[in-house]
Amino acid sequence: MMTWRDGVVQAVRKQWSGAVELEVVLTAAAGGQEQVRALAYPELVGHPQVGERVLLSTTALTRGLGTGGYAFVVARPDNLPADPPTSPGHIMKARYTPLQTMVLGVDEQESPDHDLLRDADDLGGLPVVVADLHSAVPAIIAGARHEAVRLGRPAPVVAYLMTDGGALPAWFSRSVATLRARDWVQSTITVGQAFGGDLEAVTVHSGLLAARLVARADMVVVAQGPGNLGTGTRWGFSGVSAGEAVNATATLGGRPVASLRVSGADPRARHRGISHHSLTAYGRVALCAADVAVPQLDGDLAELGAQVKEQARALADRHQLVPVATDGLLDALQESPVQLSTMGRGLADDPGAFLAAAVAGIHAARLVAGDEGGQPA
Repeated sequence: MMTWRDGVVQAVRKQWSGAVELEVVLTAAAGGQEQVRALAYPELVGHPQVGERVLLSTTALTRGLGTGGYAFVVARPDNLPADPPTSPGHIMKARYTPLQTMVLGVDEQESPDHDLLRDADDLGGLPVVVADLHSAVPAIIAGARHEAVRLGRPAPVVAYLMTDGGALPAWFSRSVATLRARDWVQSTITVGQAFGGDLEAVTVHSGLLAARLVARADMVVVAQGPGNLGTGTRWGFSGVSAGEAVNATATLGGRPVASLRVSGADPRARHRGISHHSLTAYGRVALCAADVAVPQLDGDLAELGAQVKEQARALADRHQLVPVATDGLLDALQESPVQLSTMGRGLADDPGAFLAAAVAGIHAARLVAGDEGGQPA
């Protein structure tokens, strides 16, 4: 059951590509909290104005779930947007929900790229970095750009492929909006029920092929959108899709690179060192071999590094473990155009988390350059 609220826009706050943050005063009949932060997606509901009545969904906000503390604008009942102009595309995303939206899929018949993708079946060794958490994306790219500089090469052309395990609208991610604006990501591809990317695709497979053939990416980063879902059980977490993305990449002749979810600060034992999410996704779900980038942590992180190295051995039967040095990486991570944060912790709080993601980017950049670097562990 959804929790509904009615309110009036008091102020328009932040705006970024695809999203508008509002202050909304709830009507007296709604009770509870009088003022809330609300998020509107103009592509779905138009642009709310100050003084305008809005209908809100507050289910996650009421329950205190990790939605960034937002209510969501479902409709502007007194000012519905005009019908969109007739245009190509018939793929529905967020299907059979009240907010289902129609998009033009890069792989569908009405797409100008349909012929290019119709019989496409080969990624040609394209490096694809797979991660569990959305927060790993900027760190992976920071590592790739850092390594490109070291190799004397231009920064790689990066496509971000967003799966539907977390947020469905790509517009929710301020990180992606900033990475696109700063040219750290050259294209976004939303697959499954996710939508709002530069390109829309039906599956991870067709999204990966679009990254190579349409976006002309040098490397791809695959991760769910913000809002990782976990239940504290072995299999009940949305990050199992990381193993499935490894399989898709290998099936299509790409080069899967597994980014490990690592933490030295998480209070939950199952996420300390290498998270059980990574060990399950790569150790059980991924049936094809990947390069697992293992960070060589030293100094203050030496104890964590030893733990990670030992835990990674569980993946060695199926995958190639690639140790990657982390020299100079902290400085590179500090240059990220977005503030690094994972599970509420920043770079200073949990540096191992971001270093582990960044070394996957380093390895991918070496694959782009034809120099794999490092030796199997």
